[in-house]
Amino acid sequence: MLILGIESSCDETSVAIVRDGREVLSNIILSQADIHAKYGGVVPEIASRAHTEAIYSLCEEALKQAGCVKPDAIAATYAPGLIGALLVGLNFGKALSYKLNLPFIPVNHIKGHIAASYFEYHELEPPFLAFIASGGHTSIMELDNYTDFKLLGMTRDDAIGEAFDKTARAMGFDYPGGARIEKYACLGDKNSIKIPLAKVENHELDFSFSGVKTYIINHINTLKQRNGELTETDKHNISAAFTENVIQSVTSRIKRAVKLTGHKTLVCAGGVMANGHIKEALKNLCDDLKIKLYVPDKKYCGDNAAMIAAQGFYEFCAGNTSGLNQNAFASVEWTL
Repeated sequence: MLILGIESSCDETSVAIVRDGREVLSNIILSQADIHAKYGGVVPEIASRAHTEAIYSLCEEALKQAGCVKPDAIAATYAPGLIGALLVGLNFGKALSYKLNLPFIPVNHIKGHIAASYFEYHELEPPFLAFIASGGHTSIMELDNYTDFKLLGMTRDDAIGEAFDKTARAMGFDYPGGARIEKYACLGDKNSIKIPLAKVENHELDFSFSGVKTYIINHINTLKQRNGELTETDKHNISAAFTENVIQSVTSRIKRAVKLTGHKTLVCAGGVMANGHIKEALKNLCDDLKIKLYVPDKKYCGDNAAMIAAQGFYEFCAGNTSGLNQNAFASVEWTL
């Protein structure tokens, strides 16, 4: 079964064709990073306009690369994300399904990130534990099957990717700054700054990164007042210490989640999983816990339509299609 997937939840416009939820025939992505870099972050109105300008030509290219005249169904992200950006992809997908008389499948963006792991690991199937980390989302989830997800833990404020970008901006790095922090962390002393680990009282699996970000910004301001400007060594050490704090926060909560649920399989997905330091720390954790770790290929960690098409296939198999009145939502409710 061929699913045409559409993703436009933030600042990547993407269209893809995926066969049976596992085989990527095409996956076209147009990033808006250069457009938003001068603003230091994503501007929702500009993102929506850029999606509108790009989506038709990307759809044509995706169909062409896949050698596909007509897919069997259309899937598009409906939540969570920037509402204006979501509406561009969602409405384009609904119009396409109406024109071609095809089923329309609304897909949860976070479920899509997890589905990205199915491309490389054909043996992977639920139930399993999942950790999702991106610019807008940080969650620990339990999957009973391909479509039923239970939220175990979430961020109470900033997501990991958001904290990376804000820390990078405080050091003067261009947006998006996560890759620069990853590079600088290799050269710094992770023990040079003692950043407190944040805890959420009575919710041991929930995350909080706002305080960590504020601690780093205050530290940067202190260094600037003392020395006039940040040195390269300062930036290396801040990057290393911040990355280590994130790693400790993530690994401690995943360790608790594994013990609470008893799962022997962990899927880690989302744009932050492109960070080599975090990926290596999770690999070491899973080796210690003697559980299997699955991480999507780096090219599928960020936002892309292939993951939406993959999840769309399983939603279709479960009968989760919708009419043309399907709306977009900035956030979603999960079962606790």
